Parts: sequence; structure tokens; C-alpha cells
Amino acid sequence: MKTFCINVFVLLMSMIAAASTRVDGVVLARMAIDEHGDTIPHIVLRPVYKFAKPIFKNAKAERKYYASYSRMAYNLKKVYPYSKIIKHKLAEMDAEYATIKTEKERKAYIKQVEKELFAEFEKPLRGLTISQGRILIKLVDRETGRTGYQIIKELKGGVSAFFWQAVAVMFSSSLKMEFNAEGDDKMLNELIILYENGLL
Repeated sequence: MKTFCINVFVLLMSMIAAASTRVDGVVLARMAIDEHGDTIPHIVLRPVYKFAKPIFKNAKAERKYYASYSRMAYNLKKVYPYSKIIKHKLAEMDAEYATIKTEKERKAYIKQVEKELFAEFEKPLRGLTISQGRILIKLVDRETGRTGYQIIKELKGGVSAFFWQAVAVMFSSSLKMEFNAEGDDKMLNELIILYENGLL
């Protein structure tokens, strides 16, 4: 029996040594050798996130909070992928834009990119609700370090930025909104952390 247990243990250790175990891109276990030449498992644990639970005045306030939390989580899942696409596209555009010499070529490039983006994203983005649009505006600021207003002003000029800001205001929003993780966007920031770590 003792020999059987030892054989099982050796088999398990050799299987761990043969390959790393991964779940969602995180290495859970692999073998390491210490200074004495002993083989020991090296285990990487997922980070644990704990946020302070709000204090509610009454049951109604608690229900309202969690209803808002659920809606925001749903909306975040809907728009988060777009914020990553915007970040990637903007980085590509900035790199390309810097290599263009003349103002005429720059305007032609912006027009071409704008046409491509409208063809690809106009329909899905028009389907967003006002709340989802607000979250996306905040996520763009979080991902790029620039508000939607600043991005439009840099690429299309002040007149275009002013026009699109006026349109946003008509829908009770603003392209000048900034992401504030410790202030108004504390709940959204917590949800983003959970979402990015596959916990939402």
C-alpha cells in the first residue's frame, strides 16, 4: 500500500512538472527548484478584491442601490469592448497621423478613418441607451486619458467638438465627462475591476 501511494505521488508530481496548469491565462501551478535542489510546486493565486459595503438608511435604499448596481454591471458589459476598440484605434491613428506631412493629407486620412469607423460601428453604437453612452464616454477617458471632446477637437477641430458636445447635451450627457474612480465613478470602477478579472 505504501509503495502504491508513493507511485501515485510521483506520478502526480511528474504530471505537474510536465506542464503548467492554466485557467483563463493564469498559471495556477508549476514546479520550481529551491536552493537545496528540492522540487516544490509554485502556485500563483488569483488576486482577491474586496470593496467596502455601503451603509444603508433602510431596506428601500439598499434595494435601490443594488438595482442600480445590476443595471450598471449590465451596461458596462455592453460597452466595455467598445472602449478597448476605441483605445486601440486611437493609438493606431495617432501613430499614423504623426507620420503624415501635409495638412491636406491629414484631413484626407481623418476622413477615410471616419468613413471606416462609421461603416463598422454606427449601427451598434446607435443602439446604445443614454446610460450606456454615458458609461462609454467615461470609459474612453479612462482608457485614453482624453475626453471625447478633446479627441474630437484634436482630430476634427473646435467646431466639430462644439457641435457634437451640443448633441450630447441634448441627450442629457456631455463629451467632457471625465472618469473619477474615487468620486462619482466609484461603483463603476469596482465593476470594471471585477469585469477585467473575470469576476462579473
